[in-house]
Amino acid sequence: MAPIVARLVSKTKPYLVPGKLLVKELWFEVPLDHSKPEGQTIKLFARSAIKYERPIVESNEVVQRPYLLYLQGGPGHGTPAPQDSTLSKHMLDRGYELLLLDQRGTGFSNPISAHTLARVGAPQKQADYLKHFRADTLVKDSEAVRLCLTQDFPPEKKKWSTFGQSFGGMMTMTYLSFAPEGLRESFITGGLASLDKGPEEVYTTTYQRVIERNRAYYNKFPQDVQAVKEIAEKIRELGGEQGVPLPAGGFLTVKLLMTLGIHFGMDGGLDTVHNLIIRMKADLDQFGVFSHAILNALEQDGGWNTNPIYTLLHEPCWCYGPGVAGRWAAERVGQGIQEYQWLRNDWGGPSSLGDQPLYFSGEMIFPFHFETCSELAKMKETADILAHYDEWPALYDIEQLGKNEVPVYAASYNDMYVDAGLARVTASRIKGIKIFETNVLFHSALRTKSDEVFRELLALRDDTID
Repeated sequence: MAPIVARLVSKTKPYLVPGKLLVKELWFEVPLDHSKPEGQTIKLFARSAIKYERPIVESNEVVQRPYLLYLQGGPGHGTPAPQDSTLSKHMLDRGYELLLLDQRGTGFSNPISAHTLARVGAPQKQADYLKHFRADTLVKDSEAVRLCLTQDFPPEKKKWSTFGQSFGGMMTMTYLSFAPEGLRESFITGGLASLDKGPEEVYTTTYQRVIERNRAYYNKFPQDVQAVKEIAEKIRELGGEQGVPLPAGGFLTVKLLMTLGIHFGMDGGLDTVHNLIIRMKADLDQFGVFSHAILNALEQDGGWNTNPIYTLLHEPCWCYGPGVAGRWAAERVGQGIQEYQWLRNDWGGPSSLGDQPLYFSGEMIFPFHFETCSELAKMKETADILAHYDEWPALYDIEQLGKNEVPVYAASYNDMYVDAGLARVTASRIKGIKIFETNVLFHSALRTKSDEVFRELLALRDDTID
């Protein structure tokens, strides 16, 4: 089948934003199912940005800069505006044109929500629809957009560079596997995920990293051992089995409270959780109930209701090929770990722990998300269908990666989300990759410590190792 070329629907006149960035907005049209190019289509949104220097003499000459495509982490999150992207600061001066493409289902690109899914049909139809929103299809979208944008470029400029953060790094490896001919070079930060370990194996490893971060949390804030358990007891007292009602219609349960640990792998994540615990404890000490302000903050935290692809397709990210299904692996693995007794149906509550702390979970998705989060509750049946689906297409071609010829530069961190040990194994299977590995940066370093990250990545690109 001939390669799919996206249709450029519209392109705005360039406009300036602070930081001397010249920005364009673009809309593309691609097939919902790339194997059926004449079928249903969806729209994708992107912004491009170049560095603007006001010329002494205006020129009408068209300059074709090499594109740098940003592959957003997630899954399920839209891209930032160019002025909010660290790539604008560090890469545009090198001559790239940055393309920030909202992946399908995110940002402005056919965003997924309970409302938009309801228009698709019943839960089975919704699940079948969402099967087209994994990394394998996102890469096909990206390649279709590249072919569209570079149609008039000379051969040496048709390839583009990619920069993948977290899930974007996983997308990069899918790109390297199935469409390397479109790539000039690839950068990966915090995204060297396992190529052939399913959800159970991945969570067996990452739970141990989360336990380590819990110990760091309680070592830093020992008073929270008791505070967290007191808060948990109060939630059970005030909310019963259903939980404490939240402002937007969800319910605060002990299980939902424990998902705050997702912050532990980020810079400042321990403090973020501690500040929420302080607020909750202060409410109880002063009023005996939780205030609207803290309940609203907890409901908004994590973006569960606003980025549903993150929960719906999280475990399928680890389903690397046919025969692999998630089947709520995070819950099943966690129920067998002593520190996560609260995932068991027969858990005796906080008082049963004695002097032991309540352990927070990390980047794990559970069935209870679809009971406690108001928007996700509308997609519960759809989520369960996806959780048991095991006919996913392959995400990676390990043989192709082993003979890779695309330059790849990667940063690997002290990472709670993408285990460093698994990342080393993955790196060993990508021919020619160059890696900067450190245990003093966290998963969010691209945003919080960007100077360090880009210094090391660009040294890998520009310098020699001998």
